[in-house]
Amino acid sequence: MILNIQQRLQSISPLVRKVTAVEAAKECTKNHGTVIDVREPSECEASPTKGSINIPRGVLEMKIIDQFKDPGHPFYLHCASGVRAQLAAEQLLNMGYTSVSAITCNIKSIAEVDFSE
Repeated sequence: MILNIQQRLQSISPLVRKVTAVEAAKECTKNHGTVIDVREPSECEASPTKGSINIPRGVLEMKIIDQFKDPGHPFYLHCASGVRAQLAAEQLLNMGYTSVSAITCNIKSIAEVDFSE
């Protein structure tokens, strides 16, 4: 059976922790986490966010392990709508990272938050 994107998200829903941009910013300040923008570079240029690093979803699994060796490091992933963030969060959990959250609000709400504070 082929799953559409809504069915796919429902299947990972219990595994992936979901937060708002404001919650992520507060937690990130407290626990020294990292906010990762999983959008494509052109999307980041068009709608930049403050305090997040860009690692596109397509290369996330290959790039993240080079930068982050601690499986307990807190990650907060975002994209434009929350869909790619949830799928990417599932992949990081499958890789063995244990503190992964998906920011599920839209990019307008995310852009209003400064994750570097």
